Amino acid sequence: MNDRVLDCLRKAGSVAREARELGASMVDEGVRYLDVAMEVESLIIKKGARPAFPVNIGVNSTAAHFTPNYGDGARFVRGDVVKIDVGAHVDGYIGDTAATLEVGTRNWKNLIEAAESALRIAVEMTADGIAVNMIGGAIERSIKGFGFRPVVNLTGHGMSQYSLHAGLTVPNIDDGVASKIRKDMTIAIEPFATNGSGSVSNEQPGNIFRLLRERSIRDKQALGLFHEIEVSFGTLPFCERWCVDLNKEAPALLRTLVRHGLISSYPQLKEVNMGIVSQAEHTVVISGSKREVTT
Repeated sequence: MNDRVLDCLRKAGSVAREARELGASMVDEGVRYLDVAMEVESLIIKKGARPAFPVNIGVNSTAAHFTPNYGDGARFVRGDVVKIDVGAHVDGYIGDTAATLEVGTRNWKNLIEAAESALRIAVEMTADGIAVNMIGGAIERSIKGFGFRPVVNLTGHGMSQYSLHAGLTVPNIDDGVASKIRKDMTIAIEPFATNGSGSVSNEQPGNIFRLLRERSIRDKQALGLFHEIEVSFGTLPFCERWCVDLNKEAPALLRTLVRHGLISSYPQLKEVNMGIVSQAEHTVVISGSKREVTT
C-alpha cells in the first residue's frame, strides 16, 4: 500500500469519524431524520471528501439500508435506538463507521455496549494472517456475554477503491470460514447485536440503489438519468434524494430503471422478530505488519 493510498484512507476515515460524531450529536427527540442525513452528508463534502453511500439511519428493529427521502417528516421519539452509519471516500478510498445511541432513555445501554465491546475486541484481533472466523467467534462470544445475540446474516466486509464490499466478509459468528486477513487490506468491522432472534430479513424495497449495467430502454429521460448517476456516483451506492438533485422527476425514473434492470435497490433490513438492533463499526487498514483504525 503506497503512501498516497494510505493518505486517502486516513483522510476518508477522519472525515467519516467527524461526520459520525456530528450525526450522533444531532439525534434527539423531535429531530427529523432528514435533517441529520443532510447535515452529515454536507459536512463530508465540506471537509473535502464525498459520501461513500447515503447516511443510513436505522431505528429500533431496522438494522440497515434506510435513508430518508426529501419531504420525509419522520422524527426521532423518546426511547428510540438509533444507528448512524456513515461512509466517506477520497478518490474512491473509503472510511466506513457507525455508532448507536438512545434517545432520552437508558433502557438499552447494555445492548449498545454489547456491539461496542465486540468491536473493540475484534479490532484488537485484526492483523495480517488472522482468520475471519476467529474474529467472528470473538464477536459472537462477546455479544452473548452481554445476554444478547449477534445478527448472523450481517457481516463486516473488505473494501477497495470505489467498492464498498470487496474481498473478504467478516462474520459476527464463527461460521467456520478460515479465510485470512492479509496486509494491504482495508476492512470494515461491524458487529450487530440484538435482543431478537439474531437474524434480519429483507423488507420492502428501499430508496438506496446501485448501478447494474446499461441496457437499451425506450424511456430516454430515464436513460439520461442513468448516465448522470454513472458520472456522479459511479459504482458506489446512491439514493433517491441525491437523484432528485439531478432530475426532479427522479422518483418515477428510478422506478423505470429498476424495472428494466439498469439499477437495483437495497431492501431495508429488519430483525425478523422485531428485536432492537445495535451496531458499532470501524474501518481498519492493514498496512504492512501494522493495524490502523482510520475512523
